[in-house]
Amino acid sequence: MTSPSLADTHLWPITATPHPSPTTPERRAEILANPGFGQHYTDHMVRATWTADEGWHGAELVPYQPLTFDPATNFLHYGQAIFEGMKAYRHADGSIWLYRPLKNATRFNNSARRLAMAEVPEELFIGSIAALVSADRDWVPSGGETSLYLRPFMLGTEVGLGVRPSNTYTYLLIASPAGAYFSKGIHPVTVWLSDDYVRAAPGGTGEAKCAGNYAASLIAQAEAAQHGCDQVVWLDAAEHRWIEEMGGMNLYFVYGTGDQARLMTPSLTGALLPGVTRDSLLTVAQDLGIKAEEGRISVEEWKAGCASGEITEVFACGTAAVVTPVGEVKSRMGNWTVGNGGAGEVTMRLRQALLDIQTGAVPDRHAWMHKIIDA
Repeated sequence: MTSPSLADTHLWPITATPHPSPTTPERRAEILANPGFGQHYTDHMVRATWTADEGWHGAELVPYQPLTFDPATNFLHYGQAIFEGMKAYRHADGSIWLYRPLKNATRFNNSARRLAMAEVPEELFIGSIAALVSADRDWVPSGGETSLYLRPFMLGTEVGLGVRPSNTYTYLLIASPAGAYFSKGIHPVTVWLSDDYVRAAPGGTGEAKCAGNYAASLIAQAEAAQHGCDQVVWLDAAEHRWIEEMGGMNLYFVYGTGDQARLMTPSLTGALLPGVTRDSLLTVAQDLGIKAEEGRISVEEWKAGCASGEITEVFACGTAAVVTPVGEVKSRMGNWTVGNGGAGEVTMRLRQALLDIQTGAVPDRHAWMHKIIDA
């Protein structure tokens, strides 16, 4: 299947104001040599405005700059704030590609609907990315697992303290070069099962990528750290029994080994974020001849499965790290090790297979990659 090019897509018109003093090539090269994650930002950003009278208008690419808000601005008080996370990859021939951007556009608008915000036209969402990556193409690193991380977000910007949906919104897009998530090799994480806090409940905002969800998660993450863990694993709100997510990432469980291995990921109940990487791995597993399904698993089943050897590997998945192995579990009902505590064979096969698609090392069979800049 041929991967689509954004050159063939109708994109929203965006005016451009170049940065008067962009980062020097020398400084940019220094940053790209060790960019980390979310520590440095490109020279430009995109912004657009929505009002009830005019709809979306004023889309422009401008120099990266601080934002100024009235103290009574809506999102500062009532939390109308959503975002997405996605990546652009430079392939070996120098061309630059986006990974499944239409999935992110759809999820962005699903989040907007849940928070009673204005939806962003797909042409504007994708057009803003095309404009920013084109302007800051020299910021896209090359080699290994590097990428340009893209952060589209939207804020309710009406000034006033009435509790209601904002009557104005600002859409923004910024970008940050990202190095390999595991720069010193893959390190399985230790997780803490939180039974004091829940991430989301049915009917809540679990499916939305909104700022408040992440703010509410920080206390549980701090609790995990107190127990010597890297991440928190969320349980369901009703019974505090069923496994849902790890931090802001979806989880996968591997049963068996070799040709008999199969995958299971918790079903989307309305309380889980529908991860783009999660969705992709259901397909990649099939490509590799590994059975993959959605279901549910309890804390007791996870512990017993590891004790019996039925569960051989566990990993989390998301945009930033792609795939992260889980090596150890800690909880108030005891601690246990997953497999041998290391990164499992199935986990690493899946991780590499998805990275190979994203970085252009193998053909894109599913038309997931969208070319944004030619070689």
